[in-house]
Amino acid sequence: MVLPLLNNIPDKQKKTNITRMYYRFCRNKRAVWALYLLIITFILSLFAEVLANDKPLLVNYKGDFFFPLLKEYTDADFGGDFPTPADYTDPYIRNNIAQHGWLIMPIIPFSFNTVDMEMDAPTPAAPSARHWLGTDDEGRDIVARLLYGLRLSIVFAFILTFVSSVIGILAGAVQGYFGGKLDIIMQRFIEIWESLPQLFILIIVSSIFLPTFWSLLVILLFFSWTSLTGMVRAEFMRTRNFEFVKAARVMGVSNWQIIWRHILPNALVSTITFIPFLLSEAIVSLTALDFLGLGLSHEYPSLGDLVRQGKDNLQAPWIGISIFIVLSTLLTLLIFIGEGVRDAFDTRKNKR
Repeated sequence: MVLPLLNNIPDKQKKTNITRMYYRFCRNKRAVWALYLLIITFILSLFAEVLANDKPLLVNYKGDFFFPLLKEYTDADFGGDFPTPADYTDPYIRNNIAQHGWLIMPIIPFSFNTVDMEMDAPTPAAPSARHWLGTDDEGRDIVARLLYGLRLSIVFAFILTFVSSVIGILAGAVQGYFGGKLDIIMQRFIEIWESLPQLFILIIVSSIFLPTFWSLLVILLFFSWTSLTGMVRAEFMRTRNFEFVKAARVMGVSNWQIIWRHILPNALVSTITFIPFLLSEAIVSLTALDFLGLGLSHEYPSLGDLVRQGKDNLQAPWIGISIFIVLSTLLTLLIFIGEGVRDAFDTRKNKR
């Protein structure tokens, strides 16, 4: 049964449908709590520089206030001899600041790429009061790398899912609505495109170019845009022969207006339910590529790099346990949210 068109129903009926979806989603308590936890986690990761950083949040030196997170200062600004960027882990700079003022450090005084040179234990160091989850084999704090890595993975997954969904929905809509030779040509192209060896292409590209955030995003976009194409194509092929579409054609409505205003809202109902699962797939893809060494370089706070370090350092189980808990929890939250969205759009659910 096709849902009523949002453009042709009264505002009161629109609010009623949205309210019913909202309550159907809220009845799934597991999905609601998963959404809350995911939002809290993402917000905390957005403030990673404030929570975990080797730069002070605020410095008072000789009566003047400095904000190292917003502006870069030199050693000479704090009594040093060189005009190089200030190293706030240098004992000389820290001592000068302590004698002539004070500073406020983040809760975790390490960034994702900060190597702790003052550790007494060899790396990877076990969890302690200084490093809550220990360090990796290069002496970098695991909590800081997890915090920055979560933000990178979530932002990467959101961008990849959004862009690939837009392209896939557009391609499926064109195929399903116009049909004919255009549908056959595009379908054969998609079949050939999906049969390409993605892993081999990534190996070739990574050997030629140094993968960055945007280059890796574009490469994965080449192979992920087909995820929703088949579903949207089938929905358009089913809906294009309904009476309201034929009536719109008779009234002289253009094809693109029919696609955008009359068929697409119905096709999105079955499509939106797959978005959380595509997000989890994007996170897994990025993590797997970083684990294999085909993804982002060591300059990025990668979760896949922590997975690799957990495999290479079995004598340091805190690395593998930490990244396993974080990844499994993140993917589980996305799956729970996806189940809640599916229930919200399921009209067979109780409408009380």
